[in-house]
Order: sequence, then structure tokens, then C-alpha cells
Amino acid sequence: MSSPHPYARELGAFLRARRSRLRPHDVGLEPGGRRKVTGLRREELALLAGLSTDYYQRMEQGREVRPSDDVLDALAGAFGLDDAERRHLFTLARAARRPMPVRPDRGPERVPEGTRRLLRVMDTPAVVLGRHLDLLDWNPLAQALLGDPAGRPPERLNMLLLLFDDTLTGQRSCPDWERQALDYIGMMRAAVATDPTHPRATAVVGELSIRSAEFRRLWARHDVRVSVSGTKTFRVPEVGDIVLEWNTYPLPGDPGPVMLVFTTEPGSPDADRLKLLASLHATRSGLGIERRA
Repeated sequence: MSSPHPYARELGAFLRARRSRLRPHDVGLEPGGRRKVTGLRREELALLAGLSTDYYQRMEQGREVRPSDDVLDALAGAFGLDDAERRHLFTLARAARRPMPVRPDRGPERVPEGTRRLLRVMDTPAVVLGRHLDLLDWNPLAQALLGDPAGRPPERLNMLLLLFDDTLTGQRSCPDWERQALDYIGMMRAAVATDPTHPRATAVVGELSIRSAEFRRLWARHDVRVSVSGTKTFRVPEVGDIVLEWNTYPLPGDPGPVMLVFTTEPGSPDADRLKLLASLHATRSGLGIERRA
């Protein structure tokens, strides 16, 4: 028996994860007697979407099915998907319709020289991340905030690998750690949807799946993010906690890198602490102090 189509396999995993989250009362069904599954049964979800149980089961199993857009719309409605999840569903399913996956560009990721110059003149922390969250470049303020990544092997400079590295995160006492982990994982999920067999994604996800139960739990949620934003608390002993807003900005390419920029309200106590940190870093350039995420 041939191996499942990689996009169909990813589509099936996404459907299973979403079905496991729904409860009968979420969709107006009576729970009935004792249930052996977490979430809805396949036949219940198929009924909600107006599909045969056999057809839906083959989709979850990654078998040779090519759902139409009407079927995808029905599934999105049955699952109650948000816009990002709906785009993810369509991306996977449309790719699964093709007999063989189209090989995306797997060339090395490069940061445009203009972007590098922009990083150096920005007065706020910023980094450039590749499609699989590899850290491609950063500015001095990001180094002051996050620690100097230059001493690490290039293959370890990945935001997910760093985020789940216990030697860096300690006890992960930052209250928003899991939320940021889900954001990064969601970005990786979006990247995997464009090329499920990319060796870099396989390497990062494979390593973390083996050594981190926390990663396995969060990865199994099949959350997806494309462009994300939020707030993060950095615990910096020299200046105290700094709460920063962060946003991602796509750079040219298909798919291209993204710039992740941390900002704070001008004149706020957090802005003052960030300025103090920048001043301390400027006077101690070359001293890499790792920050706890």
C-alpha cells in the first residue's frame, strides 16, 4: 500500500484534532450514553456537514479523497472554524487534490540587504524569522533583550527550539509562556501546510516531538497562525520586568521571512526600562546575557 499523500495526511490530522475539540452540546446534540471518544464521533460530524460517514472517515485517514470547495465549506461550518483555520483547511485540501505535491522553493532563505540596514537603525527590538522560525537576523536591542544568539550553532537558532530549551527557559515562570508557544507553533503549522515534507520542518518538529511532552501536547492541537501579535513579559534582573507588544510583518517572498518587532508605549515605565536596558547593553557590548522567555 502506498504512503498517504503528505497533504492528505496533514488534512486528516487537522480534521481529527478539530473533531476532538467539539462536544455534543457545542453543536446542539444530546450526549447520550457513555462515550468512548473525546469529542464528536465521526458519524456525528459527518451528519453535521451533510457527508457520508465513510467519505468523512476516508478524509480523516488521509486516503485518496479530493473534497470540493462545497464540501470544505460544509466542514468549516460544522467545525465552526475561524478565518485562519478555514484558510488552513482549504490550503491543505486543495493541495491534496493534486496527484503529486508540487515541490515548493526550498532554496536558502536570505534577508534582503535593505532589511538588514533597517534593523540596524530601528530603536526597538526586532528580529527576522524564516518560514520555519529560524532566526535569520536581529538588531542590537533584540540582542540586549533576548541575549546574544551569535555563539550558538546556526541550526539551533530557531525560535521553537529556543523556546523549548530548558537550559534557557528555566522553570518557564513567565505567565504568557504557553500562549507565545502556541503562537509560534501556529506559525510553524502554517508553514507545514505549504510543504509538509520540508526537511527543516521535519527536523525541528521531529526533535521537539521526541524530547518535549509539552510540545507534543501543544502541537497536537493543530492551531494555525499566519500573522500574529500579542504581548510578552521579559524578566530582566538589571531593569525589572518589561511588557512589550509584538507584531509580525511579512517580508518579500513566497513564502518569505517575517520581521518580528517589539514595541512599547512611548513615555511608559516599560519604555523607560527598555531605554535603560539599551544603555546598559551599549556600555557592555560583547557581554551576552541570556534572558528567560
